[in-house]
Amino acid sequence: QVQLVESGGGLVQPGGSLRLSCAASVSIFTINTMGWYRQAPGKERELVALITSGGSTAYADSAKGRFTISRDIAENTVYLQLNSLKPEDTAVYYCYAENTSSYDRGQGTQVTVSS
Repeated sequence: QVQLVESGGGLVQPGGSLRLSCAASVSIFTINTMGWYRQAPGKERELVALITSGGSTAYADSAKGRFTISRDIAENTVYLQLNSLKPEDTAVYYCYAENTSSYDRGQGTQVTVSS
């Protein structure tokens, strides 16, 4: 089981930026895929971005050009840089780690975009 701890959420004005962090309890190099999804009240869960053990990345259309996923293998941490934030980005953001036979997620961090 991989323990994941997210941080970095908060309240930001439209157009602002935040950087979310996800610290893993194991070497992230051993995890097939890590990523972020978000859940807003009354909306379906949305996969925002992912990064594979090989370093490949993928983004939701809503995130392309604004969000960037990255990792620091030495720190066992995955980041999600959120730029040009919009009110519709408001949600709880969850980090997850997926291997062939396991799936773990963190407790989530709230991102609120409002003026």
